Amino acid sequence: MAYEVVIPQDITELGKKFLRDKGYKIRVGNGNMDTEYLKRLIINADAILARTGFYPREVLASAKNLKVIGRHGVGYDNLDLEYCKENNITITYTPSALSNAVAERTIGFIMALGQQLVFIDAETRTGNWEVRNTHRGNEAKNKVLGLIGLGRIGSLVAKKAYFGLDMKVVAYDKYASKKAFPKYINRLYSAEEVFEKADFVSLHVPSTSETNGIVNKRTLEIMKPSAYIINCSRGELIDEVDLIKAIQNKRIRGAALDVFNEEPLPDHHPFFELDNVLLTPHNSALTNETMDIIGLHAAQGIDDVLSNRKPTWPVKL
Repeated sequence: MAYEVVIPQDITELGKKFLRDKGYKIRVGNGNMDTEYLKRLIINADAILARTGFYPREVLASAKNLKVIGRHGVGYDNLDLEYCKENNITITYTPSALSNAVAERTIGFIMALGQQLVFIDAETRTGNWEVRNTHRGNEAKNKVLGLIGLGRIGSLVAKKAYFGLDMKVVAYDKYASKKAFPKYINRLYSAEEVFEKADFVSLHVPSTSETNGIVNKRTLEIMKPSAYIINCSRGELIDEVDLIKAIQNKRIRGAALDVFNEEPLPDHHPFFELDNVLLTPHNSALTNETMDIIGLHAAQGIDDVLSNRKPTWPVKL
């Protein structure tokens, strides 16, 4: 009998075709992440290809045959890891699939912030042609990009910034080995040094008790008044109240954010009133190319486990 793979939130065709070609029975949900619906949907699942919805113990316990969860993405804090560990359920994820998309968004943010593109676009649309003389942008060349975290995405951002934009790159990563720092990246040994030296501080670390709130009143106060914060990682890394105050008080120049403490952003959020803050709806990884690759990699992880092979990207439980 063929294994059943349940996909509660649909993916692009590439991953589904891979599973069908391997002989798996596929069951695709309607995107509803209601607990009772999910419990019924996955009741016969041997595998779940999981996107952004939450999978608590109560839900996973309904799938008595569950052997593997293929996480469609990098983070896996939406899964009950303890339950999976207790029940020998393997989790795989897709860490390499979205690196380029997020790195490109980060570079785009650097360009947009430095050139004040959002503000200048808005003014031009009102007929204010004089903005060309009153608001001049700054080039990225020779500016200092400071990275907090030098994993797959941080390393790719560094490469694009150095070779593509002629930026200087400094980085801090407590856990990175010496070989993670090529000659063109100046290794710093504290996050504070990055905040002090950088013209653009870009965050590329996971949300942990150690990293949450790393952007706060203290670190914002040691930044250059002309500097910017960029976050395409996790919203919890920033104390938003402190960031808003710093921007309102012109302690720093501005920010570009793809992730937030609360998502979606609530109506009338203070960020909406700041024209030097660029906002996107947690979609930096959601390119057409990335969605294909993530779906395929998640499907391949499921196939590895159900075929008794060691998966390429297992989550350590």
